[in-house]
Amino acid sequence: MNYFIGIDLGGTFVKCGIVDECGNILVKDKIPTGSGRPYAKIAADMAEFAERLIVRAGLKKEDVKGVGIGAPGTIDSGHGVIVYSNNIRWENVPLCEEIEKRLGLPAYITNDANAAALGENFCGAGKDYENMVFITLGTGVGGGIVLDGKIFEGNKSAGAEIGHEVIRMGGEKCTCGRKGCFEAYASATALIRQTKRAMLKNKESLLWKLCGNDPEQVDGKTVFDAKDAGDKTAERVVKNYIRYLAEGVANLVNVFRPQAIVLGGGVCAQGDKLIRPLKRKVNALAYGGVKYAPVAIVTASLGNDAGLCGAARLAMLKQGL
Repeated sequence: MNYFIGIDLGGTFVKCGIVDECGNILVKDKIPTGSGRPYAKIAADMAEFAERLIVRAGLKKEDVKGVGIGAPGTIDSGHGVIVYSNNIRWENVPLCEEIEKRLGLPAYITNDANAAALGENFCGAGKDYENMVFITLGTGVGGGIVLDGKIFEGNKSAGAEIGHEVIRMGGEKCTCGRKGCFEAYASATALIRQTKRAMLKNKESLLWKLCGNDPEQVDGKTVFDAKDAGDKTAERVVKNYIRYLAEGVANLVNVFRPQAIVLGGGVCAQGDKLIRPLKRKVNALAYGGVKYAPVAIVTASLGNDAGLCGAARLAMLKQGL
């Protein structure tokens, strides 16, 4: 059995796990990232942390074949460099080189959303599919594209920014500077904004009661709870949100025609209340229909483990496993 280290580097925590070639996590844990310090110190912490986990897993370093890292920002995966990451305030950091010289193991890196996509494809909700698109609905809309079991990164690893396809020309301003992006309409942040706007237009809506008359307490669940209770304002918000989500998903379906769309993020906790109407709309928008080449739409299953599992899988793929 071959074993790999999977590291999910975030702005707040570094998550790490020892993963076998079948996708089983032997041991996992997390430590504070300590952002703001020199990158060499953070890299040293990461390496020491990984070494401790190897011991906790009952393994020796020679049992481990490589290290995979998922990191936020723009990543030059070919050279193992974090080109720019706002989350950890790094620029042109040769992270793989730093990890390799401390652990004595080959290290590989990709964007954190790509790592999560690989994780779901390897041992999560997408494990039965060679071709899938992973979409995260959170503060923004991110994700990754897996083609023939490998991550698609584009030129210099800068592609697959699926949240920034435009679904409505001249629409809502996006954080990227464009207008009408998928992210500006289908992220959890967008859903909360849409809910607040609807509340302000209808002071009698149940939404006010559910958030304690404080719009700042609205979250991605609020509008679905109000809809379930029969509130018409909430029903319209949910209907429009699913329509926006379907437009973006259908675009990805029509470009890549994956076997599956895997959705992650807190909004997906709604399960069938979200997935069923979404499937109907996407199927109606899919080019040529879905009789010949159907596309499954499922919710992610790995949660916070997706990144570290996918990072380990990256190392496996780089070594031909």
